[in-house]
Amino acid sequence: MYIIIFVTAGNKKEAQKIASGLIKEKLAACVNIVDKVNSLFFWEGKAQKAKESLLIIKSKKEKFSRIIKQIKSLHSYTVPEIIALPVISGDKPYLRWIDAALR
Repeated sequence: MYIIIFVTAGNKKEAQKIASGLIKEKLAACVNIVDKVNSLFFWEGKAQKAKESLLIIKSKKEKFSRIIKQIKSLHSYTVPEIIALPVISGDKPYLRWIDAALR
């Protein structure tokens, strides 16, 4: 099963470090980085806000546990956002490319 994973990072430099690590280890076929995302969240008993970078990671479900481990080893947050969503359908050539990139 193909998955899309969302991860927020404290800044673009950290996001690039995480993305590079995932690509290097063939845990992700592609990582998009959206810089300067305005995040509002509840943390340590109060409402917070931060400017973050969002990683959009394309991969496969069987790699998810290794992806979590890799992200946590590179991430500065105590509890980083790591959320996977299933890809219910996709263009066949693109999905074949993901398969090839993760081999």
